[in-house]
Amino acid sequence: MASESTYLVVVNDEEQYSLWPSGRSLPAGWHSSGHSGTEEDCLAHIAGVWTEVLPRSARPA
Repeated sequence: MASESTYLVVVNDEEQYSLWPSGRSLPAGWHSSGHSGTEEDCLAHIAGVWTEVLPRSARPA
């Protein structure tokens, strides 16, 4: 049985979400959202929480 990779759900200051391999240093400007799991689980989480895909700076005031 192959082991499944674990990912973190990360978010930047523009409130954009992405996956990042667990155990790797996060790139500048990104921080953990607090959710981790398999790729499938993390993508499902992102689909549920990232409802406004426009970057925060591009949204109407």
